Amino acid sequence: MQKVEQLKKRFVELADKAYTQNLYTYTGFLNMMEQDIFYQVLPLIPHVPYQLFGGEDFCERQMIGFGSCALFGYQGEFPISCLHVYPVSFKYADMLAHRDFLGALLNLGIERSTIGDIFVKNKEAYLYCQKNMSDYIITNLDRIHHTSVKVEMVETELTNDWKPVLKSESMPVSSFRLDVVIAAVYHLSRKQSLEYLQEKKIFVNGRCIQNPSHILQEGDLISVRGQGRFWFRKIGGETKKGKFFLTIEKYR
Repeated sequence: MQKVEQLKKRFVELADKAYTQNLYTYTGFLNMMEQDIFYQVLPLIPHVPYQLFGGEDFCERQMIGFGSCALFGYQGEFPISCLHVYPVSFKYADMLAHRDFLGALLNLGIERSTIGDIFVKNKEAYLYCQKNMSDYIITNLDRIHHTSVKVEMVETELTNDWKPVLKSESMPVSSFRLDVVIAAVYHLSRKQSLEYLQEKKIFVNGRCIQNPSHILQEGDLISVRGQGRFWFRKIGGETKKGKFFLTIEKYR
């Protein structure tokens, strides 16, 4: 509880600093639960504009930037760098997973909040980090387990083959309640979907939702810890059995 209150206080301090000093302020990278805590303090800072961004629109870990061009008269830039980590020799490299890359970074003494999303494929990875940490990572990250690696700055956005793939699916549902849709999308029982809600593992547009009767709307982004993420895209017609067709786009 103390950590939550400290985080809330930090959000308010950054917002007030941006507003009173006419400069952009930024948090570190926040996980979904930390983003939900931010939404809880919004009533305390209604006068301060903000934006969430993690390097790409599809990133889950995001920074919050306080301020806007309308307020300050100039456009701020999120202090985020993209790094490419790859083996010196692909032939002799270990098969490396997300936890291997993250573990190697944390072993450098780096705080988790300075690292954003990490995308791993074929023994290499692209990751987002705070800009002031990029040179340190490039200089010091030279080995992951038994694999020697190199790190380079990436100046362009990720190519399509590195971006998450969205798969469109349609299904009949009895209602657009959160527990009903979660059960249908991930082939769970209603009891299992309720357990996810009770354990605070379901987020809608960055907010932790525990109410099973919460009604989803077109355009909502739903994240389920341990399962994945999907977009609630389109509500279709009614079936002969009184159910409704739902179209989603699921991240693969």
